[in-house]
Amino acid sequence: MLKVIIFGGLITLSQLAWSADKFSMGPIIKDFGPTINDVVQTHPLTGDERFKVVFDVFEAGTSDQPNRGFVSAARFLNMHAKAGIPADHIELAIVVHGKAGQDLLSDESYQQRELVDNPNKALLNALMQAGVQVAVCAQSAGFLGMKNEEFLPGVEVALSAMTKHALLQQQGFTLNPF
Repeated sequence: MLKVIIFGGLITLSQLAWSADKFSMGPIIKDFGPTINDVVQTHPLTGDERFKVVFDVFEAGTSDQPNRGFVSAARFLNMHAKAGIPADHIELAIVVHGKAGQDLLSDESYQQRELVDNPNKALLNALMQAGVQVAVCAQSAGFLGMKNEEFLPGVEVALSAMTKHALLQQQGFTLNPF
């Protein structure tokens, strides 16, 4: 039995080491958004491509880690930068609605609901510093009892998620389905 436990532990350690070599953070969002290293593309990007992409986030994250929708936006930035796309060729927006709105709250407001600091704060601040637009649906926020002043600085309160998506589409943004 001890051999099985030791062997299982060695496999787990080797998988962690393999993962550390296979994934890395950055270069745009340094502490979030891990991407695969050494990607070999069939049709490599030229570096001239331009992206205007919106992420729709409606599922709330957990109180112990950043929301997966926000991490996906960080991954998008990081993987395209690694592939040679200049940061100024990438415009991202995140439209948040439903219960995910709580993931945009200040630590004080988040603590009142979850009893811990907001695990999304550092990631959201890094995303917004990188130029990512972050908007919350006022309809969802109002329904769930969230007030404008409770959101992190930089979060836009839009009339609705539907309205924000329509406006972003008019500006040439495409919806990321992930």
